Amino acid sequence: MRPRSMTGFGRGTASADERSWIVEIRTVNHRFLDQKVVLPRAFVSLEERIKKIVASRQDRGRVEITLSLKGKSSSSPLLSVDMDLARQQHSCLQELVDEFSLSSRVRLEDLLSQREIITLEEQSPDLDGEWPLVEQAVISALQECAAMREREGQSLKKDLLDRLDTFAGIVQTIENAIPEVLARRQQELTGRIARLLDGLDIDPMRLAQETAVMADKADVTEEVVRLASHIGQFRAFLDSDEPVGRRLDFLLQEFLREVNTLASKISNAAIAHLGVEMKNEIEKLREQVQNLE
Repeated sequence: MRPRSMTGFGRGTASADERSWIVEIRTVNHRFLDQKVVLPRAFVSLEERIKKIVASRQDRGRVEITLSLKGKSSSSPLLSVDMDLARQQHSCLQELVDEFSLSSRVRLEDLLSQREIITLEEQSPDLDGEWPLVEQAVISALQECAAMREREGQSLKKDLLDRLDTFAGIVQTIENAIPEVLARRQQELTGRIARLLDGLDIDPMRLAQETAVMADKADVTEEVVRLASHIGQFRAFLDSDEPVGRRLDFLLQEFLREVNTLASKISNAAIAHLGVEMKNEIEKLREQVQNLE
């Protein structure tokens, strides 16, 4: 399975015996799987079967499925005429015409205006008999939607990898700068402590040790190593055969945690600027990850 976008559209049709089922599926991003099925009233009992098919093929996202039936169907409503009631209505109307010597005659529209002469009867469809055709149309729509989502997913993957390369480049720049930053930090601390202790008799060796300890606290090598590991995991997830949107979203939280720690440990304007750039790239990555299943 390639990375798939949660945005897609698919249309499927299945026909038999002068009738056709048309299915349209639209999907957008959502944290969980949220389905909405719209069916002709006589077939609402098929909703759960349709949802099970969708759930077997999609991990998350908001899915709207619309089904419509064209042509003849055993469930088509039937109109029926109550002839006995019509005769009685006609007789009553004619009696009124005769009784009051009315010039008008009893017309068809007079009868049609009376209730219950013509009634609409709902037919109960054969759901099990209709299901194979509905299932075929639903699967066809899902396949077309999945193909579109895979195409969108490939575009998202390319964009994510490009942004990840940019992020990795910044991490590499910081890693290359660490020795110089630490050396400068140690020089600054040595100078500051010397000014504070001016005139006091302090063991130079002890002073050097304390300065080295303080400088070591600004070492971000560990954070850089973890970020490199996270970047490797990110790439591996994008090549996975499973839905990875949630995993990538969680991993980006770890990205941000390491960047925040890194920024707080180094008091360096250049590194601080790079930290802001990394946070910006993380936010862009997160926006795109939200669209992946």
